[in-house]
Amino acid sequence: MNPVLFGVLAGLVFGAVDVALMIPMAFPDKTTAMIGAFLSRFAIGFLIPLVRMPLPPVAIGGLVGLLVSLPDAVITKAYAPILATGLVGGLLIGWAAGRFAA
Repeated sequence: MNPVLFGVLAGLVFGAVDVALMIPMAFPDKTTAMIGAFLSRFAIGFLIPLVRMPLPPVAIGGLVGLLVSLPDAVITKAYAPILATGLVGGLLIGWAAGRFAA
């Protein structure tokens, strides 16, 4: 599959999954929090298949997932859940990109 198309699809799916996980949570401005989370996760999914480094695709995914998640984790001070979902999602998308994105 084309890496750009794969990235768009992966970003949409990862963003939607992350927003779905946030539905039961309470936030002062829930709409803004969900939009921000979606955009951050979309960026992770979009970038992973496009990044070229001398690393296995899974490692690239994990690295991109962590790096893109760091600003949100620092701002919200919710390090564990944000970094964990960024890492796990990045690893999964990296694995899938290695298998399906040409």
